[in-house]
Amino acid sequence: MHEMALCENILQVLEEQAVEQDFAAVKTVWLEIGPLAGVELEALRFSFDAVTSGTLADRAKLVIIETRGEAWCASCAKLVPIQHRFDACPLCGGYRLEILGGEELRIKELEVV
Repeated sequence: MHEMALCENILQVLEEQAVEQDFAAVKTVWLEIGPLAGVELEALRFSFDAVTSGTLADRAKLVIIETRGEAWCASCAKLVPIQHRFDACPLCGGYRLEILGGEELRIKELEVV
């Protein structure tokens, strides 16, 4: 379950930022996650609660903002939505897609005290 490792990395970033920005606790974490990031959202939620227990983010609310997957289709020269890495173009059925969005997993915002 790599979601546990992702949450450990998120906690590490939170701890580093707490030192740099001088805050004591995290109340809310907003994460942007794309459909192509390879993250199981329910596993991430469970892991977040387990990893942050007893830390500066103990009982912090996790808000997940799901972004869109987008790709440029070289066959029909259009920007198209995709949900999976190896989807065909929904317009022409071609597979010459360059992924432009949807792979992100980033901390968007924090509410701290």
